[in-house]
Amino acid sequence: MKVVAAYLLAVLGGNTSPSATDIKGIFGSVGAECEDDRIELLLSQVSGRDMTELIASGRGKLASVPSGGGVAVAMAASGGGAAAAPAAAESKKEEKVEEKEESDDDMGFSLFD
Repeated sequence: MKVVAAYLLAVLGGNTSPSATDIKGIFGSVGAECEDDRIELLLSQVSGRDMTELIASGRGKLASVPSGGGVAVAMAASGGGAAAAPAAAESKKEEKVEEKEESDDDMGFSLFD
């Protein structure tokens, strides 16, 4: 992933076709190590392709990947009222905790006595 990030930094810097030397230079500027085989793999995959097109096609692929939001949707679809009751109970619990924090009970001693 860091090789991809370095490649994109080079592209953002104005280099439309970064080479392995350019990517190694970015890593060297921050004192990081990089593996030559990973750089060569990336360059072989993106050579001759436009970055904006690659990013656009990647967004389309990521749209179909589940991101963990399905549980909340399933709960809301199964019964919105049932989901509202636990939320109300949680807010009551939070209020009780706040009251304990605000109490001025010093248990019989003070730091300044």
